[in-house]
Amino acid sequence: MSRSGEADDPRRRLLVQALAAGFFGGGLAGSEALAQILGRAPSKLPPGRSIYRLSGSVMVDGKPATVDTRIGGRSTLETGKGAELVYAVGQSAFVMRGESRVILEAAQPDSVILSGLRLLTGRLLSVFAAKRPMQLKAATATIGIRGTGVYMEADPEQTYFCTCYGVADIASTTDPQSQETVAAQHHDRPLYIVKDAPAGKNIREAPFINHTDQELMLIEALVGRTPPFVFPKSDYTGPRRNY
Repeated sequence: MSRSGEADDPRRRLLVQALAAGFFGGGLAGSEALAQILGRAPSKLPPGRSIYRLSGSVMVDGKPATVDTRIGGRSTLETGKGAELVYAVGQSAFVMRGESRVILEAAQPDSVILSGLRLLTGRLLSVFAAKRPMQLKAATATIGIRGTGVYMEADPEQTYFCTCYGVADIASTTDPQSQETVAAQHHDRPLYIVKDAPAGKNIREAPFINHTDQELMLIEALVGRTPPFVFPKSDYTGPRRNY
């Protein structure tokens, strides 16, 4: 799992560089700058459209994806090295980094109302509709959420999880004594969920890494929403708290 603080998509690196230079302030100017980097101003996806943007090798249900590919509530998604997939299913939207594999879950095969997902490996930024319970799974963690924005990184040894906003009930899959509920407004308590630590010690504090407020703004826009925070007019370099 990467802990370097930098994802592999060059557009995201450009975005972070723009943030550091103070190009984003909010309002029209911030929207225009975001549109220049992303290629167009983000807006709600039209009916029948699942994919906002993709680059590199992207597979949906075992087949190469295009921007016209439909993603269902039980789809399996895979990205190759350096790839990226930005997509929405129902009222949920995502940025999927390279070398990731995700299985979406829904109660009915033809439904776009998600009940959860499994991040088998890789990195995923997600936003979900308010008041709709979801269960997110990784090798070392099971997480129940209610109307949140979250970022996950998963490998067989540990899960990184940031509750960007909302409420998350986080539990270790290997240690029933390691459980924690996080209620966050703005990336307040990122965590690592590890395995093979002593009982009650498999959830640990973590730094803020590899995702931005602009990306949350983008994917909320794809489903017709805005994040529940006010983007600061000063430079954004991380969450409000130190770790």
